[in-house]
Amino acid sequence: MVLAISFLEAPLKFRAPGVTTVIGLGIGRLVFRALNVAEGVLALVVVAAVLVAGVPVGPTVVVGVLVVLLLVQLGVVRPRLNRRSDRVLAGEDAPRSRLHLVYIGLEVVKVLALVVLGVLLLGTA
Repeated sequence: MVLAISFLEAPLKFRAPGVTTVIGLGIGRLVFRALNVAEGVLALVVVAAVLVAGVPVGPTVVVGVLVVLLLVQLGVVRPRLNRRSDRVLAGEDAPRSRLHLVYIGLEVVKVLALVVLGVLLLGTA
């Protein structure tokens, strides 16, 4: 989901014919809200599974890192990006934000951590 939405849908929607910045932002907010809800639910399921199954330390640490990354995205970066997009949606000419780069960086780290988690879990199977 992270790869498809963050690295495909998000940049491509602005290249579609007739999609203005306002429309793209509106779509993006809906899509990322849904992604973040799904990520939150899946994170809770994974944390519960780790606690119940007695997963080794390595994968448990990676799950912790993933949860922290998601919390930073949802609690720190997304609210600031939402405030900026609120301004743009209201018609204001808001300056470009470097927070998008921070969000993308967190997404890259999250994808790498998910790959590491998968490899570690395959090694314990």
